[in-house]
Amino acid sequence: MSSMLKLLATTLLLSSFLEASVENKKVEKFLEESFKNNPNIIALKVSVIDKAPLEKLKGWESMVVSIDATVKTKTENKVIKQNMVWFTNGDVITKELIDLNSGSDLKDLVAPSFKNEFYKKENLIYGNANAKHKVVIFSDPLCPFCRDFVPTAIEEMKKEPQKFAIYYFHFPLESLHPAAVELSLAANAAELQGSKDVVLNLYKVEIEPNERNVTKILEAFNKTMNTNIKESDLKSPEVIARHKQDLDIAETMMVLGTPTLFFDGKIDKTKTKYKKAD
Repeated sequence: MSSMLKLLATTLLLSSFLEASVENKKVEKFLEESFKNNPNIIALKVSVIDKAPLEKLKGWESMVVSIDATVKTKTENKVIKQNMVWFTNGDVITKELIDLNSGSDLKDLVAPSFKNEFYKKENLIYGNANAKHKVVIFSDPLCPFCRDFVPTAIEEMKKEPQKFAIYYFHFPLESLHPAAVELSLAANAAELQGSKDVVLNLYKVEIEPNERNVTKILEAFNKTMNTNIKESDLKSPEVIARHKQDLDIAETMMVLGTPTLFFDGKIDKTKTKYKKAD
């Protein structure tokens, strides 16, 4: 490539970055001004953290917006962090776009790209970290669909460690399956104590999803895992930190249900992309 062509390519690249930056700032400023109309908000930061063109709507793109706000209540000031999805064509911004043919909300198809720093060593359960494809699974071990799908998917992918790096994140749905919280904590404790194949065996634990008795939950867990995890182990700083880290990442990635899969950094609503991977 000639020096002139290199200069032109660099100029175009910098121009595209500049346009994206200007558009981001335009959206951020608009939303900040809109939210500031709420008198209870005493501090606010709005940031566009991800964006992608909409396949179904030419000229439009989705934006994942991070909201960091301090809100005044009757008793105290609360810090709220939340990711939201907005749509824009550069001139118009809206929170909802509905497909007239299917009736689906296009917002349901949007999720942030999985960040490189979230591929944690402690979440890699099978495969080589440098494998061709990275698959991320957020799951609740007592979710009925998870129990049918997750172990099968993991068993299929673990056969090809150079092809798939499988990262697992505990995401217990406490309101639906309260026992899943203790099971997830116990799984972290078992891994920290050196147990192997913990995640796969986790789906073999038989316990009522609404069980709240920690002793009963741990009895079922230890019987399946052949471990001796105690209630005190669930409260260790290392276990709590790992549990919180998974939940924080799930919140950042806007995970709401289980199982949720990301394939090579993008959300996989079909949950089948690993089957078609080269």
